[in-house]
Amino acid sequence: MLARNGVFSHDPLLAYAENPSEPLTLAFASAIELARSSSRLAGRGCFGLDPAEFCTLLDRYFPGARGVYVKPAGGAGRAPGDEFDSLLGLLLEHCRGDAVESRWLAHAIAACCMGDDHLWQDMGLADRKTLSDLLARHFPALYARNDGGMRWKKFFYKQLCEREGAHVCRSPTCAECDEYANCFGPEEDDAWQPVKR
Repeated sequence: MLARNGVFSHDPLLAYAENPSEPLTLAFASAIELARSSSRLAGRGCFGLDPAEFCTLLDRYFPGARGVYVKPAGGAGRAPGDEFDSLLGLLLEHCRGDAVESRWLAHAIAACCMGDDHLWQDMGLADRKTLSDLLARHFPALYARNDGGMRWKKFFYKQLCEREGAHVCRSPTCAECDEYANCFGPEEDDAWQPVKR
């Protein structure tokens, strides 16, 4: 069961999961569903993993799901250098060691950043703390940079802007910005309204 804005819905992929409540399992299931359903991830049916690695992930986290969730190659291509690739690059640079789960999680996070809700919600997690715990474990240096508690999606995009030398913020510091509450405010279900795109 995945929590979506306080409402629980069933993800069929979780029926194959050995541990359907484990955070990595939920993150991978959500990324797979987003890759299958979001136009923002067109051409990324394996949420950016190559097909062989995607099959390895399915076999490890969702045994028996390969026949249902692996489709023949083909379909729409993707444009290189888009925001998914930029987010993925940022996350891969900060992976803890060469643990395969950390690399897979980097792909899942980049895919879930294409969703419309808070990142923890788009990843099917119970709360922001669960996401923060995953980031601390798998991306410790990047996690440590967010010392002000900025919302994770906003934080990742701010890192990309700073990397490119683009400063989209009008204020010299976050504390002086009119949008402070949008970046640092509470993330409870009743405090959040998704941005319409």
